[in-house]
This record gives sequence, structure tokens and C-alpha cells, in this order.
Amino acid sequence: MTQTTERGPDQAASHALRLIGADPENWVPERAGIDHDVAIVGGGQSGRAFAFALRRAGIARITVIDGAADEGKAGIWRTAARMHKLRTPKSLPGPELGIPALSFQAWYEAKHGQAAYAEIDRIRRVDWAEYLDWYRRVVGVPIRFRTQLAHIEPAGDHFRLHLEIEGIAKVETARKIILANGFLGGGGAFIPRIISDKISPSLYAHTAHRIDFGALRGRQIAVIGAAAAAFDAAGMALEADAKSVDLFVRRAAIPAEPVIRVRGYPGAYDNYFELPDAVRWQQAFRFRSVGSTPPSDAIERAIKHPNFHLHLGAPWTAARIEEGRIAAEAGGRNYRFDFAIAGTGYFVDAAARPELADFASEILSWGHRFVPPGDQVDAELAAHPYLGAGHEYLERTPGSGPYLRNIHVFNPAAFVSFGLPIGDVPSFKRDIPSVVRRISRDLFFADFDHHARRINGDIAPDFGPELYVSAVAKRPAGIAAE
Repeated sequence: MTQTTERGPDQAASHALRLIGADPENWVPERAGIDHDVAIVGGGQSGRAFAFALRRAGIARITVIDGAADEGKAGIWRTAARMHKLRTPKSLPGPELGIPALSFQAWYEAKHGQAAYAEIDRIRRVDWAEYLDWYRRVVGVPIRFRTQLAHIEPAGDHFRLHLEIEGIAKVETARKIILANGFLGGGGAFIPRIISDKISPSLYAHTAHRIDFGALRGRQIAVIGAAAAAFDAAGMALEADAKSVDLFVRRAAIPAEPVIRVRGYPGAYDNYFELPDAVRWQQAFRFRSVGSTPPSDAIERAIKHPNFHLHLGAPWTAARIEEGRIAAEAGGRNYRFDFAIAGTGYFVDAAARPELADFASEILSWGHRFVPPGDQVDAELAAHPYLGAGHEYLERTPGSGPYLRNIHVFNPAAFVSFGLPIGDVPSFKRDIPSVVRRISRDLFFADFDHHARRINGDIAPDFGPELYVSAVAKRPAGIAAE
């Protein structure tokens, strides 16, 4: 029976949480001068799931910070994301972390019925955003919005977090940090220099930026790139009644081979981190060589418009401003546009992140760890950090930055090490538990003297001999005990 209120999913979630019992008591001993045992940077889907998972692991002194102004602007689903549907299968495990009543399916079926869920092929973006709001509320994850991490300062066995809270500077301390800060968290938006050096910033945007598509009505628009975000932006511009949209692809065809999908079975998925470096590199290089595959519905969304034009094998070779418009050359032809959108992906470079810049040179990268065969050289892959099993940074030079192992990377910078777009739903089932286990292990052994005293401490007996003395068998007189 279809439900139209929140009562159904709320009741099921409350029942499930009651059955798994109360959260374990916090077991991490307090340290003088430490505000948080774990600080989670990012209040989107990953940050919410981590907060719940840590709490269930008995690690309760945590904080979740997000620079967004409010709930509706946290993460990407109501801001930079422009697809109609998520690109992943609806059945993938997500932030529910093994509790069925907290899953998207349970929430959706409680609101719309089982038949409605069966009818959808993939999850609508707006539904996913609503589900994440519901998830945060029912599991009780507080997020500190309008709180920006400006700088991480190592301070011995902890960090000083330089924050800007609604524009006011404040310093707090934490022992562990999880960077669950999305696509931009590993570096930034990649914009080809032919655009950034030649075109006024007022005439272009990256797909990661907020774009006023209403302002593009009646204008001629260029989109550069062939991944999903590029086609999503083209679709948005066309639906906003742009005069025309031309999408430029440097390859001779749109990438159509979803390389990551072929290694999504449990054996490869669960054991990926254990693969030799050469295999992980080759897999990352193969993905880069083939290209990121847009879903077919993203392409169909654009090509159904007669004023959409696709240019294959047409990288931009020149660009300039002429009379307030963009003059571009691509594929041997000249074009004029009013605005350009770069759907050109992201780069990885810790030095480009203000919060990491001071110690970025100490972070071990794949380029410093692994020398690929000559036909697999790739500077962009080499810039990715070479991470440990718990997604932690490692030192480039042993002993130079022992604090790095206390920063855990849960954003796309972890791609080469873990073989998935980390932070997307496919990474949750495997990687959130492994990060939480590593944090738990590190915090436990860092205070092992305390725990040794605790586990070897005096134990009050549950009962005395008076409980059973009346049932002790009596030996007959004269018979000695053997």
C-alpha cells in the first residue's frame, strides 16, 4: 500500500535502530586540549555515513563540518549535479551500512510502494537528495553548516583545525581527519589553459561551478568534454532555451566502454587494494585511456534537441575574445559563442588545497612510489596520493610527517589506490568500514596503556558463593576427596 507521509519510513527506521540496540558507549579516552577525536570534512552523503558508522563503532566525539549554508546546499545533489538520474544501479548498497530499513529502497517503498520502486531503473537525483536528508535526520547526524576548513596545522599527536565559522576565525583540535569533501577535495576543477588563459572568467564556467542556466536563454553555448557532466550541462542549457549548444569531443567517438564496471564483482571489488601496484596502475591507466562513459540517457537528453550539435575529433586549438564573444577554433573550423562550459573533469594536487598546502610536499604520491612502463606514463595519475589500507596519507620520506597517517582521504584522489570514484555510492560498502576499522585501531593502540589497565582492571563479581552453596554436593563422612 502506498504511503504519502514520512511516517512509514520513519517507523521502520526507528524499529531497526531499536533492534540493533543503543550506540556503544564511547570508549576513546579524553585527552586534554582535544576537542574531537575525529573531524569529518564534508556533510554530504559520505560525511553522513561516516558519522553514523563511527558512532556505531563507539567513537562518539566527532564533528561534521561543511561550508554550505544549509542542508539543501550540502553535497552536490541540489547544486552542481544536473543529471535526471543517478548513474549507478539503484540496488547498490549505500549509506545504510547493512541496515535494510535505512536503505534508499526501504525509504522509497515506504513512501511510494513496492511497485513504484520496481518500475524505476535508476534513482532520480531529486529523490536521492530527499533520501539523504531523511537519512541524516533519522540516524541523528548533526552537521555544522557555514563552517569552512581553512587550514590544517599538525601539532604533534593531533591537529589544529583553523576554521571559518560564518566568517569568524576559530581554532579547534582533532586527532583524526576524514576528507569526505567531494570532487574538489583532492585538488580542483580542471579547466584547459586555452580557456582559462584566453577567455574572461565572466564568459565561461566549469561544470563544478554554479551556473545560472536561465541567463543562457537565447544564447549560443559551447560545451567542452564528453563525460556525463558535459552532457548534463548541455541538456540543462537546451532545456533553458539556449539558442544553440555545440559540444566538442577531442576523441573520434564518445567513450562507451565502462571499464570500472567489469571489475565490480566481489572478488575484484573486495580485494582490489591487495593487487600489486603494477596492476592497480594499469587499471587506472586503462580507464584514463578509454575515457569516462556518460550514460545513454544523458546523451539522449541532449541529442533530442535540433539545436544541439556534436563535434567529434574536435579539440579546441585556439580561443580569444572578439567583440565580447568567444571566438574558438576546433577541428579546422571557426566558431562564435556567448558562453562556454568546461566539462573537463578535475585535477589532483594536494598543494592546490589551502588546507593541505603546507605539508603537501610530504605526501607520498604514486609518482614517487611507482615507475610505470613507458607506454603507461601518465602525469595526472602520478599526482594521486599513494594511500594506505585505511585511506590514510603516507610519508614521502620516512619520519618526515608521521601525522599524515591520521588524515584519511575519502574523495576521488583515492582513485588510483582503490580503483573506484571514492565518495560515490559504489565505494561505500567496502571502504567506509575499512576506514572506520583503521581509525578505531589507531585510536585504541595510541592509548593502549589506558586500555591495558581497563581490560586488566578489577572486576566486581556478578554473584557470591551464597547463590549456589545450597546445591553443593555433600561428601559422605570418611571419604576423602580425590
